[in-house]
Amino acid sequence: MSPGIDALLEQARAGLHRLTPQLTVEAVRGGALLIDTRTDAQRREQGDLPGAIVIDRTVLEWRLDPASAWRIPEATGYDREIVLVCRQGYSSSLAAASLQTLGLRRATDMIGGVDAWLAAGLPTTDRPADVRP
Repeated sequence: MSPGIDALLEQARAGLHRLTPQLTVEAVRGGALLIDTRTDAQRREQGDLPGAIVIDRTVLEWRLDPASAWRIPEATGYDREIVLVCRQGYSSSLAAASLQTLGLRRATDMIGGVDAWLAAGLPTTDRPADVRP
């Protein structure tokens, strides 16, 4: 494999079963965690996703590892389905691959990120975001 970010992204995505925005909605209805890693500024611009938990990318692994002392209560097991979203679906792919390496085998991301969510006409919410520091 050649070096560079494109190769890293290709490698990360090879191990993911990525979801469309519509399949993401279905996965969340079925109990998947929807994790939003966008910045505050991106969320202000694009809106918040219904049911999403906001976790900063810098602490993502600690919050989602069921064995971590710093996990969120919803991180109940390594078989929990987790769908990550970012603005366009790039950093979320890398983050999902990192979670799989950690043992969260059902971690994946949403194709196209929140840009694709909005393009599909899916809703945002006016409720305060569920931000987990």
